[in-house]
Amino acid sequence: MERILKIQEFLEKNPNDSFLKHALGLEYKKIEAYDKALTTWEDLLQNDPQYVGTYYHIAHLLLEMGQQEKAIAYFEKGMEVAKQANDRHAYSELRAAYDDLMY
Repeated sequence: MERILKIQEFLEKNPNDSFLKHALGLEYKKIEAYDKALTTWEDLLQNDPQYVGTYYHIAHLLLEMGQQEKAIAYFEKGMEVAKQANDRHAYSELRAAYDDLMY
């Protein structure tokens, strides 16, 4: 919980910091506060849709929450963003997770 409070403190000073929002979502997921993680990551992607690393995590979280169709949409969008950014590493991770789910 201490890490969450520290990240929130940093976010008060830098509310649009995508890295901090991503990290906060990860911390929420660790303590199984899935709704808070989801809300945090949805907000991040709403404001910074190019933050490619979040697509993988939000899609996996949605799978854990039983929301497969929504997870698939995030995998697909993440692959699109990764391809546009020429981020081959992110694309391959998203693609592998997507393929595992679909096939």
